[in-house]
Amino acid sequence: MTAVTTDPVELKSTEAEAPSGLRRWHQDHRAAVRGVTTIVVVIALWELIARTLMTNSVSLASPSEIAEEYVTLAESGELWRHVSTSGQEFLFGFLLAVAAGIAIGLAMGTSRTIRDYLDPLVSALYATPVIALGPLFILWMGIGISSKIAVVFILAVLPIVINTETGIRTVDPNFLETARAFSASRLQTFVKVMLPAALPLIITGVRLGVGRGLIGVVAAELFAAQAGLGYLVLASSQVFNPAGVFVGITALAGAGIVSMILLRRLEKRLAPWRVDAA
Repeated sequence: MTAVTTDPVELKSTEAEAPSGLRRWHQDHRAAVRGVTTIVVVIALWELIARTLMTNSVSLASPSEIAEEYVTLAESGELWRHVSTSGQEFLFGFLLAVAAGIAIGLAMGTSRTIRDYLDPLVSALYATPVIALGPLFILWMGIGISSKIAVVFILAVLPIVINTETGIRTVDPNFLETARAFSASRLQTFVKVMLPAALPLIITGVRLGVGRGLIGVVAAELFAAQAGLGYLVLASSQVFNPAGVFVGITALAGAGIVSMILLRRLEKRLAPWRVDAA
């Protein structure tokens, strides 16, 4: 029987290649660590500038003052009222935009006839300053939640439609030829080849829709509202309260960041073959 020996040099190299617990955690959460570092640096610089260069509290609020305003609004219950109002407007409008945008984009990407009919309308709406239509939605639907949802929907749906259509139309022809070579049906080709290949662009469109949808929330609430983060920004600016203004702005920015993180995780689950650059 031959004894199995292990080279000590090989053991040492293997141990050296295996990352330690802290190093492995950093590798697994590298993107999050870099993002948090950027946010911390920006907040520190912001605090420094507000306390040294911009000492006039009417023009700029420091992060510490904004945090105090958060606490004040939270204790009074106003913060939750504004957040819940804007959250409902954004959620309903955005979910409708995702459902309609993906459906329309898939139809335009797979059917030339549908694309010929709808492409001029999509192009015209995308080139139109849709925010300026906000007052019209309010006249048609009133100052309730319906008009806000409509503004969010019309702003968020267009990039989803365009990116979904582009994703379907730019599928690698080699993939389609391979599917035909294996006698795949049109439905199988669409479900197994075209849809997965277009998925990254579809999610990119949804990401763009998040930003435009949040803009729609603010724009709609600036025209006519009784609550919401956009209303908080407007009301605070009218009484020269920059801390209140930044509460509304940072809350919307935080919602955008959380949405982007969730969409990135969704993309990794649905399209695990995509590898991010180091």
